[in-house]
Amino acid sequence: MDRPRLIVFCGLSGVGKSTASKYVAEACSAERYRSDEVRKELFDDPTYDDAETERTYEALLDRAQSELEAGGSVVLDATFSSERYRAAAADLAERTDADCTFVRVTCRDNVVKRRMEARNDTVSDATFETYLQQKERFDSLEREHVEIDNSGSVAEMEAALEEALL
Repeated sequence: MDRPRLIVFCGLSGVGKSTASKYVAEACSAERYRSDEVRKELFDDPTYDDAETERTYEALLDRAQSELEAGGSVVLDATFSSERYRAAAADLAERTDADCTFVRVTCRDNVVKRRMEARNDTVSDATFETYLQQKERFDSLEREHVEIDNSGSVAEMEAALEEALL
């Protein structure tokens, strides 16, 4: 039997992680968990403070663990801006004997701004200002990872994902 996969999408708000992670989850028949959705399930009126973020990532990883232990593959969609959350995901993959791949999604600032102004995603509360703030405090991604530039079309992003992951 093939080992389950844990594919961790990380990057700033608005770069297209959700579009990319949805595509990969469907292609791999993997369960997909989004931090935006988990946070809204846990908190009626999210404040995005540290304690709330901690609980959100704990719940995200708990859900992933259950699926991985059952032999299923998982795609996680969150900023993972802090190395400690990335380390927790890598530890989870090791504990559950899952193959683990980190995917950093990037996008040019002007494209992020344009897309954020046009989107009607009711799940994410992020604004372009949020994106700029995250950019200042995103921990360097030192671990092995795939980088996908999502500044172009959806078809270009899907082709890059196909080549890198699928």
